[in-house]
Amino acid sequence: VQLQASGGGLVQPGGSLRLSCAASGMNFRTIHMGWYRQAPGKQRELVATVTGLGSTNYGSSVKGRFTISRDNAKKTVYLQMNSLKPEDTAVYQCNTVPSKSSYWGQGTQVTVSS
Repeated sequence: VQLQASGGGLVQPGGSLRLSCAASGMNFRTIHMGWYRQAPGKQRELVATVTGLGSTNYGSSVKGRFTISRDNAKKTVYLQMNSLKPEDTAVYQCNTVPSKSSYWGQGTQVTVSS
């Protein structure tokens, strides 16, 4: 299994980014997927999840600002991030829910700063 996250970058507070995570080596359409993030010195946090049928759930810190979605044909999960705040700065990774240690990829860095 490989999970390749992309789309991060440097953005000003209030800005937007769209992250993508391409999956391979798994029966993607049936698997519950999530976006996780880890800021320096902090524990990894689950920020959003989407089931195989498209039901979503969000952490309280991102609810109303982030939207998770998936395209099962493309084996890709997305995270649309709006109204970004400096505290959203972290490395963002996707994984299954619950996560599997062997599935962690490098992730993509999101930095929110003026």
